[in-house]
Amino acid sequence: MDDASALYLGLISGTSADGIDAALVRFENDKPQLIDALTHPWPEELRARILAVAQDETRLDLDAYGRLDVAIGQCFADAAQSLLARNTQHATAVRALGSHGQTLRHRPAGDHPFTLQVGDPSVIAERCGVDVVADFRRADVAAGGQGAPLLPAVHAMLLAHPGQTRVVLNLGGIANITVLEAKGRVLGFDTGPANGLMDAWCLRHRGTAYDAGGAFAASGRVDETLLAALLADPYFALPAPKSTGREHFHLAWLESHECVASLAAADVQATLLELSARSVTDAINRHAPDAIDVLACGGGVHNGLLMRRLGELLALCKVTTTAEYGIDPDYLEATAFAWLARQRLLGLPGNLPAVTGARGPRVLGAVYPAPR
Repeated sequence: MDDASALYLGLISGTSADGIDAALVRFENDKPQLIDALTHPWPEELRARILAVAQDETRLDLDAYGRLDVAIGQCFADAAQSLLARNTQHATAVRALGSHGQTLRHRPAGDHPFTLQVGDPSVIAERCGVDVVADFRRADVAAGGQGAPLLPAVHAMLLAHPGQTRVVLNLGGIANITVLEAKGRVLGFDTGPANGLMDAWCLRHRGTAYDAGGAFAASGRVDETLLAALLADPYFALPAPKSTGREHFHLAWLESHECVASLAAADVQATLLELSARSVTDAINRHAPDAIDVLACGGGVHNGLLMRRLGELLALCKVTTTAEYGIDPDYLEATAFAWLARQRLLGLPGNLPAVTGARGPRVLGAVYPAPR
């Protein structure tokens, strides 16, 4: 298939596991252009299992792990097929599908660093009839890197502005920033929680998967004692490169602070939102003090209270979303994994060593061929 006319499809479910994002992409002058996208819902029981494992509330034996891997792969295939059906695109029009999978563990430090994303790529290839590229993070970790974040290369391609420092802020379950410096250097790292803790607390106390618009948080008051204790976590003071996930910032971590038990649920939610806003702001002020604007993407852009609070704390910057520059903030991550799939097939690196800390550029991902 001529790559100039090929389509690529990207799939990702982030740390909040709030749905599988699917993006259908074409490339013009090597830059990804989004054709269409959707978010495919998780079955409630499967999402609950994913979150329980990711937060270390449930341990898996090998049989349970294998079943979960296949079940997640089946859902990823459902998401891809739904998007293709909506666009009346036959599978042969898609050169490859880049599947991030679902992260269950991310431990890039220690004697045996590793990162684990599941969602059997062979199941996706068999179901969709499309070559699948998956397992993008492990090559970077093997090279001494964090394996994350991987989006800064795409952020730089699409949003860098010569002579101006910009920050791209991804508000997923975890927040990460990409600093696009005025002189062209690119930095990036995970700043800490964005939506993940708020979602988990909201699910427990309101029975809903997320705090729509920040209404639950708005009904409470920030507890400064709890906020100070949360911000004292050593992760926030670590130098970049660094990355994190639910295995660190989860409800057990939150509840290890004794004052949580004496607070109203709404006050804890308000404090978690302030934690997200403050930790992001502190990271931007430290690493991009000359930033002109902050361009947000990810599910957190729909939390109006969080966005307003970021605007207040980053008063010297213009805080907006990537939509202002023609890039759908909900599907930039899925678009990036379509780009990463293409990079793998072209034999080109997908990581930025200055971001992840890897020893050098690496071609990322493994190819799982569709049946011929």
